[in-house]
Amino acid sequence: MTKHLTKMTPVLLAGAAAAVIAAAPVALADPCVNPDGTACAVIGPDGASGAVPGGPGGVAGPGGASGVIPGGPGGAAGPGGATGAIPGGPSGTAGPGGASGCIPGVGCLNVG
Repeated sequence: MTKHLTKMTPVLLAGAAAAVIAAAPVALADPCVNPDGTACAVIGPDGASGAVPGGPGGVAGPGGASGVIPGGPGGAAGPGGATGAIPGGPSGTAGPGGASGCIPGVGCLNVG
C-alpha cells in the first residue's frame, strides 16, 4: 500500500464529511416528536430512525446507518465503507479501496 501526505486531502475529506453530516438531518426529515416534545423513534421493516428534538439523531437500515449531533460529530457506515468527522477536528473515511484521515494542523494520510 502506498502512503501519501497531501495538503489537498483535508479539503476533500472535509467536503465528504460535510456532505454526510449535512445529509443526516435530511434523512431525519420525517419529524418524530411526541406531543409533549420528547424524543421518539420510528421502527419498521426497512429500518429505524430516532431523534431528540434539537439534539442527536440517527437512522439505520439495510444499506447502512448514520448519526449526527447538531454542530457536533457525525458519521455514516454501509457496505461501501464508513466516514466520520468532528467539526474543526479529525475526520476520516475508509472503504474497500483504502482509507484517508486528517487532523487539522497536523496533516492527512491516505492509504490505498
